[in-house]
Amino acid sequence: MADGTAMPLAGGTDILPGWANGASRRPLIDLSGVPDFAGRIDEDAHGWSFGALTTWSQLAAAPLPPYFDAAKQAALEVGGRQIQNRATLVGNLCNASPAADGVTALMCLDTVVQLRSLRGSRSVALADFVTGNRQTVRAADELVTGLAVPRRGQDARSIFRKLGARRYLVISIAMVAVLLEGSRRELKRAAIAVGSCSARPMRVTSLEREIAGRDAACLAAAAGAALPELAPISDVRATSAYRTHAARTLIAGAVSDCAALLP
Repeated sequence: MADGTAMPLAGGTDILPGWANGASRRPLIDLSGVPDFAGRIDEDAHGWSFGALTTWSQLAAAPLPPYFDAAKQAALEVGGRQIQNRATLVGNLCNASPAADGVTALMCLDTVVQLRSLRGSRSVALADFVTGNRQTVRAADELVTGLAVPRRGQDARSIFRKLGARRYLVISIAMVAVLLEGSRRELKRAAIAVGSCSARPMRVTSLEREIAGRDAACLAAAAGAALPELAPISDVRATSAYRTHAARTLIAGAVSDCAALLP
């Protein structure tokens, strides 16, 4: 793989659409026969790990703690059931679409991407792994071998919200994933990620800092957040102004709904 001519194939659900839209056709390396890449979801003392070929259907059906709810909700938005049965978490991350439904939810979980090549292994935070539209830090000779999600407290909850031109099978105009940890009296920690509003999914760290330590009654601050991390564009789906307004509305609703789930 080091010469960059071949592309690793995980779920492969974006290969044909990419070719139809003019993407260059490269040799594919099918990873489905690699035993260590098998779709799996494991738990240990540190948290949860996901095999490189774990599908969105497997994630949606897995018995995971409540703080994975946003990821499960996003999993059910990744195309239709046939796509969810085939598409993989890792393939979705490496495809690096700004409108990838699952990436925002995984980003809120502080997911770590594990990579390996003949040169060795390394781990990269998902927030740093995707660098732009269809761009990641994965080197040409590296494969993503799995994902790791650190354990959260029993008081952590999460939620996912998406806006599209219709209810099902649609590319997002904007999407938001929110994870809150603590109680309605005091939020110990907040994680908020927004997709389809920048060249890559972004954590809204300014708002995370603002609402951490506050009680649920003060969360109205989310509705008027400045959101300096975002840089929405205008395209066939929405204008940049509409995306900004949509992001604020989705964040405010998701934060409020998530806070209502806290003890």
